[in-house]
Amino acid sequence: MNETNLSRVKEFVLLGLSSSQELQPFFFVIFSLLYTGILLGNILIILTVTSDSCLHTPMYFLLANLSFTDMCVASFATPKMLADFLVEHKTISFEACLAQIFFIHLFGGGEMVLLVSMAYDRYVAICKPLHYLTIMSRRVCIFLVFMSWGVGLIHTTIQMSFAVNLPFCGPNQVDSFFCDLPLVTKLACRDTYFVSLLVLTNSGFLSMISFLLLVISYTVILITVRKRSSASMAKARSTLTAHITVVIIFFGPCIFTYVWPFNSYSVDKVLAVFYTIFTPILNPAIYTLRNKEVKAAMSKLKSQYLKAGQISAVIRNVIFFESK
Repeated sequence: MNETNLSRVKEFVLLGLSSSQELQPFFFVIFSLLYTGILLGNILIILTVTSDSCLHTPMYFLLANLSFTDMCVASFATPKMLADFLVEHKTISFEACLAQIFFIHLFGGGEMVLLVSMAYDRYVAICKPLHYLTIMSRRVCIFLVFMSWGVGLIHTTIQMSFAVNLPFCGPNQVDSFFCDLPLVTKLACRDTYFVSLLVLTNSGFLSMISFLLLVISYTVILITVRKRSSASMAKARSTLTAHITVVIIFFGPCIFTYVWPFNSYSVDKVLAVFYTIFTPILNPAIYTLRNKEVKAAMSKLKSQYLKAGQISAVIRNVIFFESK
């Protein structure tokens, strides 16, 4: 088929989570609440870390950046999904579809590297405690954050190079609530086996390398912790449990999506919801519920805002009575 004679697809149809119109209002309410929870929970962590000087440490600096990345992961597709719940014909322009592909791989790739950086931080803190502040300096922490965004940008640029030149001339139904490269490449008007293999290799390589580095790091940390006193082991285990739980929650769907056998290579809607909605909302819950320092800082922040609110109320009352 001559690709120059093909009429270019200008928009894609998103089939969404369900074809049932009766379920759309229910989904809208549920996912609106979840998205609000994601924004509020992660913003609260960022405010808590930045406002409390006791949390101005490498671990919490990386945690605040993880919360920001989680909000980005949730926001690249969720607002569009919520709007689509309110309409019957769910479409997305070709350019907006490419933008979703760009951002999911930018934020996803960046978060993988950020999780590895957090594992490295815990490794230095537990295995080399005397050199912790020297190794994990402010400059190193900033470098780790910029490196995560840099790797994410390189990763998504490579993925986009596979997609932008594909010819789309007919099929335009994406069986999901957002555009992801595995689903979009299937709609191209040519054999995409080799392109799909490159997409799989790129995402699979980044996912597996990051996951292996995390497994090695936490294995070394756990071995080190077992050799120390029970008190330090209990404290370290509490921190490590939160970190390892987040890693499993994040990498589980990624591995199923991109590292599964090629003949069953598709984005499952449940997994897509999991890593775009549930992972960003579970991360703040996991880190705050198991962390006494964060909970204490949040209580302090709450009391400060309540005190500020009381003072402003008194001032308003004084101005009101003086005006009379």
